[in-house]
Amino acid sequence: MEVKIGVQHSPRELVLESAQTPAEVEQAVTEAMAKDSVLSLTDEKGRKVIIPIAKVAYVEIAEASHRPFGFTTR
Repeated sequence: MEVKIGVQHSPRELVLESAQTPAEVEQAVTEAMAKDSVLSLTDEKGRKVIIPIAKVAYVEIAEASHRPFGFTTR
């Protein structure tokens, strides 16, 4: 699944592919906000992204889109 994180005072957003479910990502964001701590997510390659929750502008959670390729029929 794809997670986009907007960071305050940054023109670009962080985009990562995560193996976590949308519910798990939402829970991590909610817990970080409640504790006023850091948001910590892990991408599909095992890399960890840690962001101070005070700097997060938004978090967009989307299912991975499977685009057809090659010759397809509709």
